[in-house]
Amino acid sequence: MPLARLRAMAAAAAPHLQLPSQCAVCRAWGVSRVCPACTQRFARPALRCARCALRIPEGVSTCGSCLTAPLPFDAAIAAVDYAFPWDGLVLQLKFHGALDLAESLAAALHAAVQRGPAGATALPELLLPVPLSRVRLRDRGYNQAWEIARRLGRRLQIPARTDVLLRIQEGPHQLELPVERRAANVKNAFALHPRRHGAVHGRHVALVDDVATTGATAAALTRVLKHAGAASVALWCVARTPQPGDNPAHHVQDRPGPS
Repeated sequence: MPLARLRAMAAAAAPHLQLPSQCAVCRAWGVSRVCPACTQRFARPALRCARCALRIPEGVSTCGSCLTAPLPFDAAIAAVDYAFPWDGLVLQLKFHGALDLAESLAAALHAAVQRGPAGATALPELLLPVPLSRVRLRDRGYNQAWEIARRLGRRLQIPARTDVLLRIQEGPHQLELPVERRAANVKNAFALHPRRHGAVHGRHVALVDDVATTGATAAALTRVLKHAGAASVALWCVARTPQPGDNPAHHVQDRPGPS
């Protein structure tokens, strides 16, 4: 069994037990998979659009795109840019079974939620991970969004459920498609479980995902949830892909040297 899964199983069995671990970024020894020094260096708070979580200049709360053509979800929070080192960590969790990274990614998102976007009010009543299809879930063995959502829910004391949203159509992975084709790829891909309408009707919901790029997936899910009567829908993602031309390296002073 991979060491990452053993660490994740140990953490799930005894969440308050802190075991020695190497930082996945700088390889320093500590008790978390991303050490406090790397978290402070690479997860610095950033000014982000309250609607889509893209970086924005000082003095505004909403980006130009959201002013002219807002996405259907009501708010968005992102912990970091999808850039070094978070892009590699997310890919390790998503495709390589590194479940031991889920707690550190959830912790980064938790910190961003606590800071809140501009104009934020109350927390949602329910956390819903972006669902995988049955085929992809079977092949991967887990849903990385659920691994983040359930840990985040425990930190915030908000229920997280994986039995509400369904992916009913499987297309190419969003990463495989150009930006202009991603909305069409997920347009009719999702549904609400037929017995779960009461779980979202009249409630404030947050969708939890690892990465948001165009917002197309969250937009498709938001339409499903609002059609079922959700009072509001927010997108909470660990990482937000920057706009073209916005180089995240400009926002990071340094990278860790070899250990």
